[in-house]
Amino acid sequence: MSSLKRGFRFAPLHLAGWLFADMLLVLALVSMGDRGDPLAAQADARPSKPAVVKPSPEPSPTPTGPRSVARKPVKVRLTAAVGDTTRMVEQLRTATARYEGREAAFVLTFGQAPEPGDGQAYAREVNKALRKAWPDMFTDATTRDFWNGGPSGSADLEIYFYTR
Repeated sequence: MSSLKRGFRFAPLHLAGWLFADMLLVLALVSMGDRGDPLAAQADARPSKPAVVKPSPEPSPTPTGPRSVARKPVKVRLTAAVGDTTRMVEQLRTATARYEGREAAFVLTFGQAPEPGDGQAYAREVNKALRKAWPDMFTDATTRDFWNGGPSGSADLEIYFYTR
């Protein structure tokens, strides 16, 4: 008898099944609405007349479109004392002389030093020397200064040139 006095109490758990069914119905409707028109797809599948292609009389003498960057870098090792810009410029000219006439896209420079700040400062110095060595080659090149652990006074460069 005590259970009859308590009466019916609402429990939200009873609605979980109905909520799941409603969500499944919404997903089914969205899925059906996302499908294309099958009759329009059949009309597009019909073959059409082939286009007449006329070859151009002569190929274009200069390439068109954006330039691309070579995937393989030119690697250069430089050894010069900190502040010895003249020696840096000489070594950079010698190492990159065969690339004269080309334009560098970007240069990654890894300055060696015991401390990261010193290595990046050395790399920055080397990148300034690049522009002195070959102004036409490196004027618009993007440079990045990195640190590579080791004794001071050397740097490893990875130069990425534009393709011809």
